[in-house]
Amino acid sequence: MQTTKKRPQRSQRRYQKTVGLLLISPWLIGFVLFKLLPILASLGLSFTDFYMLDPGKTSFIGLENYARLLQDDAMGYLVVATINRAIRTVPLQLMASILLAALLASPRLKAPTPVRTLFFLPSIIPGVAIAFMWYGFMDPATGWLNRFILPALGLSGFNDVYSDAAMSFLFGISSLWAIGPGMLIMLGAMQSISSEIHEAARVDGAGPLVKFFRITLPVITPAIFFSLIINLIAVFGGVILLDRGNSFRGGGAPFDDYITYWMFDQWDLGYAASVAWFFFVLVMVVVVALFTWSRRWVYYPDREF
Repeated sequence: MQTTKKRPQRSQRRYQKTVGLLLISPWLIGFVLFKLLPILASLGLSFTDFYMLDPGKTSFIGLENYARLLQDDAMGYLVVATINRAIRTVPLQLMASILLAALLASPRLKAPTPVRTLFFLPSIIPGVAIAFMWYGFMDPATGWLNRFILPALGLSGFNDVYSDAAMSFLFGISSLWAIGPGMLIMLGAMQSISSEIHEAARVDGAGPLVKFFRITLPVITPAIFFSLIINLIAVFGGVILLDRGNSFRGGGAPFDDYITYWMFDQWDLGYAASVAWFFFVLVMVVVVALFTWSRRWVYYPDREF
């Protein structure tokens, strides 16, 4: 009897797995054709001297492209500039997400759904549109900053929107427009905290600040850590480029723009692929280091110590 019962159960599980694979097959096919194969192909190209204007002369050169990385003066600059950008933007994004989520999680908030939607909407605006908007705002000739705001405050005009200081300011401000997903992650983590915990703390005499720093923040550390990883990956790759689409000039351009420079300005796809894989390894090292560090401060209720 037990054997006859197990057979229908196995058939049912096999049927469910088959149906599940069929349902996700469009995504799997797209992933293999348009992501996995190009990634593996780029790894192979990084060991060649593939020149896009003359692909017929491609030959295997081993680790020569990676040896060029050690002699490329721009690589050190790009690593330092990217880390500097992460230090300036990621903490700002995390703090803004946490504070905004704390405000939106308040039971005193009126019409919470429309308000949360309004705060999330800026994050779906394309980065290019945000960049042009800020350039229009800070344009020395026609921008609102020079024409209306600074004169009213008795300050001098902002004359160089493309200076290093202006670029840093613009990137820092524009990064706050992308905190919508992080805000929702923090908001969901805060709403998952049992009300009994806060009630017990209130009975013990804990005020709002004590409850926030001693209860809310420690409990939502997994969400903070997840947002930290996502924000770092966003800064290290696929950042909002505020250099008007110009090729690498040695100032303010991140890794992805440098890769584009070698691909479409120099047509050296082999070296561009090696830069991309060096960048990938760098990101993985940072992520592994963060996961190791997270054991000291991320709180998981089901973790045994």
